[in-house]
Amino acid sequence: MENLSGLAPKGVAVLIKTYEPERRGAQIVIPDSVQGRLAMVDSRATVVAVGPAAWCDEPEPRAVVGDRVLVTKFAGFMAKGPRDGEMYRLVNDRDIFCALTHEGEEHV
Repeated sequence: MENLSGLAPKGVAVLIKTYEPERRGAQIVIPDSVQGRLAMVDSRATVVAVGPAAWCDEPEPRAVVGDRVLVTKFAGFMAKGPRDGEMYRLVNDRDIFCALTHEGEEHV
């Protein structure tokens, strides 16, 4: 995955692009009060670029460019890529908790 954003993370920063998981299956109406709580559960993103000092004190990085990951919901800084005009988030390396190894149908 090539970084077309025009943004280059420095230090422990990681550049991510958030996305909504594809929802399949039956249509279920979820009340607004529940949707708000569900939205705070996780934020999914694709790693676009990694700063040079990210996870330098860990045996291996938590994620690499192209990985889909879970990140802290309200972490980071929103930035518009000057090169492509898309919206991105710059988060600290510690705000990434895990890589998503499989995304399939949601279990409710």
